[in-house]
Amino acid sequence: MRFHSLVASLLLSLSLFGQDEVSPLPDQDDGYQHVERFIKILEEVRANHPDADKVTYERLINRALEGMVGSLDTFSAFYHPETVQHMDFEGPAIEEQFAIPSLGLTLAQRDGQVYLANVREHSTAQRAGLREGDVLLKSQAKDLSALDLPAAKAALAGQPGASLTLTVYRKTARREITAELLHAVVKQAALPDAFLLEQYGAPKVGYARLTEFSATAARELEAALDDLEDKGMTALILDLRGNGGGLLNVAVDLLGLFLPPNTEVVTTQGRSPKAQIPPLKTAERQRVKREYPLVVLLDRNSASASELVGGALQDLQRATLIGETSFGKGSVQNIEAREGGTALRLTFATYHTPSGRTPHEVGVEPDIAVEISDEDLSNFERFKTRKSATPETLEELEKWTDPVLKAAIDKLQAR
Repeated sequence: MRFHSLVASLLLSLSLFGQDEVSPLPDQDDGYQHVERFIKILEEVRANHPDADKVTYERLINRALEGMVGSLDTFSAFYHPETVQHMDFEGPAIEEQFAIPSLGLTLAQRDGQVYLANVREHSTAQRAGLREGDVLLKSQAKDLSALDLPAAKAALAGQPGASLTLTVYRKTARREITAELLHAVVKQAALPDAFLLEQYGAPKVGYARLTEFSATAARELEAALDDLEDKGMTALILDLRGNGGGLLNVAVDLLGLFLPPNTEVVTTQGRSPKAQIPPLKTAERQRVKREYPLVVLLDRNSASASELVGGALQDLQRATLIGETSFGKGSVQNIEAREGGTALRLTFATYHTPSGRTPHEVGVEPDIAVEISDEDLSNFERFKTRKSATPETLEELEKWTDPVLKAAIDKLQAR
């Protein structure tokens, strides 16, 4: 009797939850039979499994919710109480919560694996040879492979001056890499490079590399463009390789540097009311009209705001995209505390470019694809830190041709 009462109350909750708030699903009336099946199996497990510590309601339900939410998409997750204690619900945006500034790392999770979404330039992580995309395996011999994001961040946290040994798996090289890291404070420039490509035989082509969409990124780029234009720039290569994203409003501001005023560049789509966000448009006024040819460079680690910028410029035929298919982060998450000390991180909308497509889980495909080897990735990392490189490293870089940059220059010079 107690069992049937529980099922009935659950189904009543299901029928009332979100009523008249979200668009109905086609199987709206099938909830009873599926919830009944779940509870029957739940009770069978509790009645027969020999390990009583593993079959408490709290543990079984939390594990079931973890599997259910985690199966939805890469970025949705259900967090257990032991994980929630490391989270800050009043703090920064979700992505920023998993940054470890003292190591120069930002963590993210995909397909159950925690990986390095961003490695800051001149940080201890970059100096140790770590790269975006490296998957966490061990820290101080402690297994990290089964941890979720908050727990992984807690395992790597430390005070300035503290050291740790981190082992990662690099998929491109198919091998494990162990690095010795030292916690230290490092600031990253949003726009570390902006110059004319004279040494590449393209004196009228400008090159600007943006590492993140920080609060000042669009203003920094605009100032750099003014300077390059004064020096005679007639075409631009905007390098977003390895740029994991950042502030969406800054991405829209940046698009306003190259697109007409009041251009719709980003929309959201979802079933719940909170997904109904007005379309994002470029500013009503544009200080300088920029119509020169534009190429945007993307790679497998270009994510979120980078993909929306590249996708919008591609859709509106304002830029040619060159490189690799981007990462595939084009969704909006909300994270809230729940009962029992748990938390729910849920995707409630997807971002869309002007044509209506979304980069969510598929990425943005370049107009011109360029194959990038592991050696190219290593040399590109050396290029980023060339200002502090040894003479030997600089000599090696002189012999290397960046295949993506070369393809961009060839495209612009062929016009």
